[in-house]
Amino acid sequence: MTVLVVGGGIGGLATALGLATAGQRVTVLEAAAVFEEIGAGIQVGPNGFRMLDSLGVGPVVRSRAVHVDELRLRCGVSGRVVASLPLDETFRTRFGTYAVVHRNDVLTPLLDACQNHELIDLRPNSGVTAYTQDASGVTAVLRSGDLVSGSALIGADGLRSAVRRQLVGDGDPTVSGHTTFRAVIPAPAVPAELKENVVTLWAGPHYHVVWYVIAGGRYVNLVATTDNAATEPMTGVPVEHADVMKHFTPLCPDARRVMELADEWRAWVLCDRAPITDWQDSRVVLLGDAAHPVLQYAAQGACQALEDAVCLTSAFDPRDVVGSFARYVAQRRERTARVHHASRSMGREVYHPAGEAAAARDAMFAAWGVADLHERLEWLYG
Repeated sequence: MTVLVVGGGIGGLATALGLATAGQRVTVLEAAAVFEEIGAGIQVGPNGFRMLDSLGVGPVVRSRAVHVDELRLRCGVSGRVVASLPLDETFRTRFGTYAVVHRNDVLTPLLDACQNHELIDLRPNSGVTAYTQDASGVTAVLRSGDLVSGSALIGADGLRSAVRRQLVGDGDPTVSGHTTFRAVIPAPAVPAELKENVVTLWAGPHYHVVWYVIAGGRYVNLVATTDNAATEPMTGVPVEHADVMKHFTPLCPDARRVMELADEWRAWVLCDRAPITDWQDSRVVLLGDAAHPVLQYAAQGACQALEDAVCLTSAFDPRDVVGSFARYVAQRRERTARVHHASRSMGREVYHPAGEAAAARDAMFAAWGVADLHERLEWLYG
C-alpha cells in the first residue's frame, strides 16, 4: 500500500523522494494549491547538504546556492567584529558545504525529482484535518471530506500540524516573545561598499540583524529580530518601516544603512515547542517542525527536517511499519532535543545579550580560535 505524507514542504518532499527511491509508493497531501515555500533565505549547513546529497539533489541545490566566504558576528552597537568563522578549504574538508539559498531553491529540486518519479503522487488542495487507523492501515481525512488510505501516515505539516494536534494533543506552539522582521532587497540597490560575500550578523542588546545574498546574487535576504516580549502569534504581517526601526536602537551605522535599504517588511512572531520523547501513534509519525520545531538561531530547521527524512527512509520497512517508526523516533529524539536547546541558548547568550552578558560573550569568543570553533561545531556538522 501507499505511504501518505502530509505536507509538501522541504521535509515532506524529501521524505517522499527518499521512500520512493527505496521502492515505496508515496502520496503527498498538500493543503495549498501549489507546492512552494513561504519565506526567503535560509542557511544550509554541512549536515543539510549531506542529506540533500543522499537524496540525489545536492548538486542542483549547490548550483543555485551562494557559497559565502565567512560567517561574521559583529557588535550591533559599535559595529566591531566579535568573531568570524571562515568557510574555507579547512572548514569544507572537515565538514562539507555551507551555503545560503532561497527556500525555493531547496524545494524546487526536491519537487522536480518527485514530479519525475513514477512512485510519487503529488496532490495539492488536499489539506488533512484528521486520521483514523487500524491494524492494517491509516486513512487521512481531508478538509473536503474525502478519505485517502495507505499503509502509514507521516505528518510533515509544520508548526501547527493537524496530525500533531491529534497525535500529541499539546495545543498551540510556545510563543518565544521574539518578533522577526524580514525583507528582500534587490542586489543592485546595495551600495558597492556594503557588498561582501559574507553572512553578517549584528548582535545588539535584545536584538540582532543578519543579512546575506541569495538567489544567485540577485537579492539580499535581511532578517531583523527583537526580543520584544510578543505574546500573540503573527505570520507574515506587513509592517511599516518606521515601526520596524524603533525596535533596533542603538544601532551601528553599517547595520542601519542596511536596514534603511528595505522598503517592504513582513513580521513573524517566533514559536517553538518543548521537546517530546515520542511522536509516534502506531502507523502514524511526525517529522520536521511537526515533531520538533526550533527557533531560528542555529539555522537548523530545514536541516533537521532533511535529517529526519533520510533517517526515516533508512529505518522504514513496509513489513513492519510500527517498528520502523519506533526506530526512527528513537534515533532522532536526542539529537533534535539537543538542537532545540542549542537554538534557544544561542538566542539568549550569543544573539541578544546586553551589558555584562554581552561582555562575557565577547570575552568567550576572543579566547577561541578557528580550531576551537570547529571543535564546538563537531556535534552539529560532523
